[in-house]
Amino acid sequence: MAKFELKLPKMGESVAEATITAWLKEVGDTIELDEAVLEIATDKVDSEVPSEVDGVLVEKRFNVDDVVQVGDVIAVIETEADNNAAIETAIDKSEKPVSNEVNQITETIAVAKETVAPISSNKDRFYSPLVKNIAKQEGISQNELDAIQGSGKDGRVTKSDILEYIENRGTPKTEAQEVVAPKPSAKVEVPAKPSPTPVIASGEDEIIEMTRMGKLIAHHMVESVQTSAHVQSFIEADVTKIWNWRKKAKDGFMKREGVNLTFTPIFMEAIAKALRDFPMMNISVQGNSIIKKKNINLGMAAALPDGNLIVPVIKNADQLNLVGMAKQVNDLANRARLNQLKPDDIQGGTYTVTNVGTFGSIMGTPIINQPQVGILALGAIRKVPAVIETPEGDFIGIRYKMFLSHSYDHRVVNGALGGQFVKAVKDYLEAWDSNREI
Repeated sequence: MAKFELKLPKMGESVAEATITAWLKEVGDTIELDEAVLEIATDKVDSEVPSEVDGVLVEKRFNVDDVVQVGDVIAVIETEADNNAAIETAIDKSEKPVSNEVNQITETIAVAKETVAPISSNKDRFYSPLVKNIAKQEGISQNELDAIQGSGKDGRVTKSDILEYIENRGTPKTEAQEVVAPKPSAKVEVPAKPSPTPVIASGEDEIIEMTRMGKLIAHHMVESVQTSAHVQSFIEADVTKIWNWRKKAKDGFMKREGVNLTFTPIFMEAIAKALRDFPMMNISVQGNSIIKKKNINLGMAAALPDGNLIVPVIKNADQLNLVGMAKQVNDLANRARLNQLKPDDIQGGTYTVTNVGTFGSIMGTPIINQPQVGILALGAIRKVPAVIETPEGDFIGIRYKMFLSHSYDHRVVNGALGGQFVKAVKDYLEAWDSNREI
């Protein structure tokens, strides 16, 4: 027999640690090569750690919510051993108090009865051996198990999910219960504050616990408001030339490049140029020092299927041509929707852009993405009547216009700089070359 130490793998150049969010395997479970053992999170990106060997999990070195450094041993897998031998090894040699868990697994395996049809995984859901054994012991059918809402990755049912289901089976709902704020993970340090007045839910109310990402976003938003002195500047840009040019160019661009030509890369190009003109918008604050960034790395807020937001980063955005920018935007947006972003994809942003127009909003007041000092919200493009000035006189015409909403940190960015920057973005958009070729 041999023991293999499963270590936290390197996940990116700037990522040194991760938080364990869920164990997908329990002590005594059989593990196959490349099968996921646990889930981890680095800031906003969720990942799975697969096994590098076939064997049996005999030791877990860390618990859920523990912060683990890259290279740390997180689990021990015994190779060429059956489940019972692995459980005995875990009982005898484990350095951590897991006796209750091992006893439960041993008892489950020992008294499992064929009271229901065998539980099986399918293309939509995977069930670990432990979950299957518990289901058999408790007489839970396949249909009943399939109906349990899982808290694991992709809705996977964990040990905690099935035990909670068993505990609550047949328990009547109370008419009212107090909502307790979820305990923050060990990774997030929430500043002390007065206890809020308890919220009482009636029997008809639905209680929904915040997701891990929701908790992180909430903490980051509150921290940003408490850190930066937010102030906003608004300006309206005429994007008629861009609208008409894109309408002519998008089909040919798709056929030639294989990606959609949306408005986002066009706006990103203008913002990158404005940041090059006003480098004191491309900064961060550390204590009483200002860090002037060499590279222009644009964060691009993207909506996830669950309603949360993530901010992948376009590195060295000012060095990309429009084709390169369009491919970067499409690639990051697609991988964000599929939850395939890597930790490095969301690191190193120096300025952030969010498109509130996607949801029909004409403007917004976004919160700064710390430790940056500015964020620009792009409003919806609207067809509006406007006064058009010509050498022959003024007249009313139909134009495509949008609002740009610039939030910036008034500790280090004064109103003149904040206003000049967003004005520069407007000028670049309105000066678009209608004959531009790509």
